Amino acid sequence: MRKPRLRPPVRRTRRRWRVPPAITHGSEAFEGAGILEEIPGKLGLLLWQSVRDVTLWAGTPDEAREGLFTPGAEQQRRTALRAAAADPVLEPALAEMAEILSRPRATTGELMARACRRVAEWADERELTATAIAFVQAAALAAPLDADTAYAVARLARRRAEHARAETWYRRAIALARQSGDWSAYSLAFLGLGNLYMQRGSFPPARRLYVRALRAARRHSLHAVAGMIFHDLFVLAVASGRPQEAERAAREAHGEYGDDHPRLCALAHDVAYFWMDQGYSARALSVFEALLPHITRPAERLAAMANLARAAAGTGARTRFEEGWRSVWEGAAEADVQEGASEAFVELAYGATEIGDWTRARDAAERAMRLAAEREEPRTLPRAERVLEAVRQRRSAQAPPAQVEDTAAREADAFAEALVRSLNAAALAE
Repeated sequence: MRKPRLRPPVRRTRRRWRVPPAITHGSEAFEGAGILEEIPGKLGLLLWQSVRDVTLWAGTPDEAREGLFTPGAEQQRRTALRAAAADPVLEPALAEMAEILSRPRATTGELMARACRRVAEWADERELTATAIAFVQAAALAAPLDADTAYAVARLARRRAEHARAETWYRRAIALARQSGDWSAYSLAFLGLGNLYMQRGSFPPARRLYVRALRAARRHSLHAVAGMIFHDLFVLAVASGRPQEAERAAREAHGEYGDDHPRLCALAHDVAYFWMDQGYSARALSVFEALLPHITRPAERLAAMANLARAAAGTGARTRFEEGWRSVWEGAAEADVQEGASEAFVELAYGATEIGDWTRARDAAERAMRLAAEREEPRTLPRAERVLEAVRQRRSAQAPPAQVEDTAAREADAFAEALVRSLNAAALAE
């Protein structure tokens, strides 16, 4: 009898993750030009010089940094800092950056990265996104092994619609996080990359990236991150026309978030709007009502009142619709709520068709179209046109709800009640 052949042992080696390079320039005419466009005058020039110095320093090998800057450059920079009358929040960070001008080999990348991140946060809070991305990218170059900072560059690039740049930084963050064991940054970078693909309409690869993010988040008990991933899986399922899968993902997101997560309100709004759009107005109305105490920003409150009015109309609650109608028209007259106002009027128009008020439906739809044209918001126009077509035909613009099994309907109603409980609990805790 032949003896079985023994296979040689399989040599297991750890996979070496190659950290890919990233795109460091956007569409600006020259490096840092966006800073000068956003912040004119002495402060803008000072910020531009500072970020260029850190970028040059970070890209120079340590042994070649001595003599990189001219003698007396630090003193000149500090004089410029005093003359620029910078925000007190910025002064310590800019002063730290000035140190590389006289002590380039003694200054650490960690110190430079921390200073750059502080300036980036200051700029981001003021919606100076070109300045923010320039400084957070300088931080990533100064601390080239920091996955979290690479992820921050990717997020800002995506917000600026610099998709190619964002993708390279997401992939760099993934590799750096894998090497360092930063599983939060690893999961978030996969999630961000998935969002980028979803924006492009590439749904299957987006879903695969979400799943990879979710596996890592659950393996390492990152509940808040897992909630964000399920939230985006819900959005993807809605966009893909898979309502049952969407509800499952939303329930998972709620379970991971709990009652005190900052994105609970966003999830509740998205799910309520999904139900309203599906024709389940009563279910949506209960959640919109519970959301109101959490919404304080005028533009967001305008949208909330419009959604509430539409859901109320779908249930036949005409008095509640009237209240929402008045709130939106009065609120839209304020100068600081123009953002999203066109969408709010579309929701009012949908609601008006639900109760057969054709005059109001036409008025709201036409107002939406005017605002969309003024603010160059083309996405609103097709929806407003659908309402006007429904008015001409004297029919509701809302599609009837799909027939579902009783079990699924009961589960959805129970989920709505759970969302309301969570929102009420969060309101009491504030």
